[in-house]
Amino acid sequence: MQLFIRYVLAPLVRVLWRPRVLGADHIPHSGPVILAANHRAAVDTAFIPLVAPRPVAFLGKAEYFTGCGLRGRLAAGFLRALGYIPVDRGNVRAGLAALDAGRTVLSRGGVFGIYPEGTRSLDGMLHRGHTGVASLALSTGAVVVPVGLRGTERVQPVGRRFPRLARVEIRFGEPLEFSRYEGLEGAPAIRRAVTDEIMDAIADLSGQTYVDSYHRRPDEGLRAAA
Repeated sequence: MQLFIRYVLAPLVRVLWRPRVLGADHIPHSGPVILAANHRAAVDTAFIPLVAPRPVAFLGKAEYFTGCGLRGRLAAGFLRALGYIPVDRGNVRAGLAALDAGRTVLSRGGVFGIYPEGTRSLDGMLHRGHTGVASLALSTGAVVVPVGLRGTERVQPVGRRFPRLARVEIRFGEPLEFSRYEGLEGAPAIRRAVTDEIMDAIADLSGQTYVDSYHRRPDEGLRAAA
């Protein structure tokens, strides 16, 4: 499956969508790396691993890996080949499980992809980042490469099941390292400062307007108001 993705799917994506990739050489050739990106569409998690020079691990809903029959097994194998890690998001420990999965990847010297906003932006703005990305960077010593995705919302708009053809641009920024905060990962103010620095870099790369508030889906707003 990995050979299929590398030699068939990745070239096909480049031919059909012609993604413009800038700064891929900013990703270190070795060592733990966090790719922190904005999130505009479901296809983001496919585009980044297909254009990055190193394998990238992303989190995926556990139910994506539990399908029945041949179709389910093929889907699970495809997602694992792309680097997805199954995580159960339906319990109160989901956030901790996600961070633990990220630390496991980084402790092995791998590349871990994360969306600091926590969910897709439905209004086109770049929203305040959650501090999990800072916790990972500070606790593992991994460098953070900010990523700006442009145009993926046109490939798969909200509510559209299958992607359509549209130009995509993926910008990798210069690595950010936070060794100056070594030993201070337990301080909320430090985690917030690191997260804000990462979000500023993502905003520059994505061209989005930054909003200093967490993103909430419409249904979340209704629940909060109930």
